Amino acid sequence: MNFSINTDVLLNNLMISQKALSTKTPAPYLQGIKLEVYDNEMVMLTSNSDISIKISIKDESLNIEEEGQILIPGKIFFEFIRKLDKGIVEFSVVDNNVLKITSNHTDLSLNLLNVDDYPSIDFNLVDGPIKLESKVMKSVIKQTTFATSSIENRPILTGVNIKVENDELTAIATDSFRLSQKKIKTTKNYEKMNVVIPGRSLDELHKILELDLEEILLHLDKKSIIFEYGNILFKSRLLDGSFPETSRLIPNEFPITLKFKASDLAVAVERASLLSVRDSISSIVKLNLKPNHEVEITSNSPEIGKVVEDIEPLDCQTSTSLKIAFSSRYFLDALKTFEGQEVYVKFTGEIRPFIIESDKDSGLIQLILPVRTE
Repeated sequence: MNFSINTDVLLNNLMISQKALSTKTPAPYLQGIKLEVYDNEMVMLTSNSDISIKISIKDESLNIEEEGQILIPGKIFFEFIRKLDKGIVEFSVVDNNVLKITSNHTDLSLNLLNVDDYPSIDFNLVDGPIKLESKVMKSVIKQTTFATSSIENRPILTGVNIKVENDELTAIATDSFRLSQKKIKTTKNYEKMNVVIPGRSLDELHKILELDLEEILLHLDKKSIIFEYGNILFKSRLLDGSFPETSRLIPNEFPITLKFKASDLAVAVERASLLSVRDSISSIVKLNLKPNHEVEITSNSPEIGKVVEDIEPLDCQTSTSLKIAFSSRYFLDALKTFEGQEVYVKFTGEIRPFIIESDKDSGLIQLILPVRTE
């Protein structure tokens, strides 16, 4: 194998592919980056137990003199390329097990891993993939993955349930204490899909979507899903099991609806939570809606003191008062997902789940379970 390429082009693609490098596996080959060099193309492969990434590189700076396949120790290779000066870097393989890297005044000889040990990874693309705007996919991920569970005793809750039916895609995440649901319209009717994708996989995909290409394609098979994004194929395993039916958890009627400026509400809850974070009850604040429609957000720590935040809603649709306690952290996490400047907080009762919505974020619902304090 013998080829050369611009360092910036190589580095930009390495920054993506290294997201699928395995760091904890006992199998050294999964800590490697596989390079396949063909007549007019270089293919970069990385994989761990959750995701695999395949990148096809066709660049005018790529000059291939001899084809071949090699497996490079991933971490040290990435760090070395990252520190190279700008310009052209040359690669050649010596004795089938050493990679010689030359750039300007720099020479490096790097021992290779056995390329034959690398597993065969299928990236089978299906006919009729689901097509989404990449910015829409980014929003779906940002607005849902934070609500997945970090506890492995119910693995299915560590993922996001993606359902497609007719011309609508629904993404749902829950850790049993909160729920995030986002619905979007697709460009046409697609075949039904109902899968659960690990939240961590989607978080890594979100980082790749920062490239701001126009669209992303979703290819589904029985065990995995492939996201096609420009010259990148991002493959994630699917979680086994049935995601809980959550539609019945979301109330349909709300006797109490409060409208707030989102930034003012966030500041009030954040200040009120300063005492509760240190309390034995994690991050709990109380909201008190008075008969005159004034709202108090309070927290109390017997050892430290008490804080009371007064906030006036922009609108209040109710004739009753309300006292409810909830996790400030869950509430603030939910607020951050909205792009609109105004939000509605809708209540059905003091011990019933409540939701947050916004006119500017169509299809997005954040649900939070209250906390019993007595």
